[in-house]
Amino acid sequence: MRLAFILDPLASLATYKDTSLAIMRVAQARGHSLFVAEQGGLFLRHDRARLITRPFKFIEGRDWYEIDAPQEHAPEDFDALLMRKDPPFDNEFLYSTYLLEFARNQGARVLNDPGSVRDWNEKLAVTHFPQFAPEFLVTRDQSLIRQFLAQHGDIVVKPLDGMGGSSVFRLTGTDPNIGVILETMTQFGTRTIMAQRYLPQISEGDKRIIVIDGKPLPWALARIPMAGETRGNLAAGGKGVAQPLSARDREIALTVGKVLKEKGLFLVGLDVIGDHLTEINVTSPTGMVEIAAQTDCKPAEIFMDALEKQISATQKT
Repeated sequence: MRLAFILDPLASLATYKDTSLAIMRVAQARGHSLFVAEQGGLFLRHDRARLITRPFKFIEGRDWYEIDAPQEHAPEDFDALLMRKDPPFDNEFLYSTYLLEFARNQGARVLNDPGSVRDWNEKLAVTHFPQFAPEFLVTRDQSLIRQFLAQHGDIVVKPLDGMGGSSVFRLTGTDPNIGVILETMTQFGTRTIMAQRYLPQISEGDKRIIVIDGKPLPWALARIPMAGETRGNLAAGGKGVAQPLSARDREIALTVGKVLKEKGLFLVGLDVIGDHLTEINVTSPTGMVEIAAQTDCKPAEIFMDALEKQISATQKT
């Protein structure tokens, strides 16, 4: 197969833990041809989507890869086009989903489906499954957030377009900085944010459940906050500990996974704290390498099995 990956610049990737690279290593080991592109490589030539890619290969040594000269392709020249650009989901990311829709409509297989990536905001997506979510509020009205805080006494506020735990604040009724935090977060009432009831089970870990083609891996990565921190994100200093899925984890993952598969969301990361679903990550979910290092589960292999199966099935039809 010919697989094209849209990534952040290679020099910025953490080679020891990057999920995209883990998938690519398995793909190369299976004999598939790899190509890499950056977000700016997507463009339209009149009414046709085009993509500038470079052939890529892993090698041994300090220079861990080699790439050839850039080439312009039609996206449908590849068996799959995998969008793995990290958030933030800014205007450029939005425009990329439009361009990827052109590619999909030309016959390219784009994972995840660009329309669904655009429609399923990673914070707001939990609203599709209110039976699993903690109490939440989405607004830019500071007075409504204050009422929500008074009701629950302990909440978390976060932007709708962040990642890695950035700009996530825990607020209690006695916090002396409530006003300035809400002014900053809502940009004086001009930016919509999310407030959620604080879940004390975060001390046991913010569980990342990886769902591939609608099916969850049997292990989650519990991201346990460092001392004095309320965020479990690895980017915020959390420690990743692999844990088998609980019955509740599996219930959430199977219910949500069925819907995600129907929407063309092939690789998704669910964030679960205690018994509650807090986020649905559809852009570039991570955690595969940490799970593989601590268990006998091989997430990148499972991903490639599912991708090969999907491509083989469509080629036969």
